Amino acid sequence: MTLFQLSLLAAIVVLSLCLVLVAIRFAIGPTLPDRISAFDLFVANVIGIIAIYTAFTGHQDFIDVGIILSLFGFLGSISFAYYIMKTYQ
Repeated sequence: MTLFQLSLLAAIVVLSLCLVLVAIRFAIGPTLPDRISAFDLFVANVIGIIAIYTAFTGHQDFIDVGIILSLFGFLGSISFAYYIMKTYQ
């Protein structure tokens, strides 16, 4: 295993730990904006893990999954922001 692969593996481990922490924040977030920001961070971490896994294995098929997931994350954030704007006005 090369140094590059070891660093990718370490990055996946750290991002997985971040996913656990973000999931806890999503579960106990006291307000809706806290949960929305946790959802955005969760999607960003999953996209990062997908990108690192793609570099680790060399299969470029997962890049499409990351792109589609980023689109869903963006649309989810926009819809939550629209809901908050309608609710608090």
